[in-house]
Amino acid sequence: MSSFEIELQCLVDLPEGAETVLETAVIATLTQQQISPPAGLTLVLTDDAQLQQLNRDYRRIDAPTDVLSFPAHLPDVAMPEMASYLGDILISVPYAARQAADEGHSLINELQLLAVHGVLHLLGHDHMARDEMAVMWAAQTAVLRRLNVHIAVPDEDADA
Repeated sequence: MSSFEIELQCLVDLPEGAETVLETAVIATLTQQQISPPAGLTLVLTDDAQLQQLNRDYRRIDAPTDVLSFPAHLPDVAMPEMASYLGDILISVPYAARQAADEGHSLINELQLLAVHGVLHLLGHDHMARDEMAVMWAAQTAVLRRLNVHIAVPDEDADA
């Protein structure tokens, strides 16, 4: 048992076993990125409407999206009891289901990809520039392989 603290909030229906699989994906990502316990985050599984509202409010994009990450950025001196809290990840399950269908893999695998992607964003990874994208995609692929998830991540020519 890990001493990572993962709060999973399911606001929509999920396939059976999804919670355990997602927690495993989060822990695998933290481990691959050499994050030591204690560390924690919140993973919210929700719908398009909530992601669209947050996307509009925080990114000025009035459309739903698959995953958003909100790093905590809490200084150790300001709130030492929260220094190990990494932040929040929100995933739209309906959006993920559409992407999975479009790409020809399972919803569970898509949710794993999005959880890994979200954790990497909490840890400072980004994909706005090609060099950053290459590093993030390599980390993402390594974690997914470790989880025995064999799905293709977007290539460098895809929208970042």
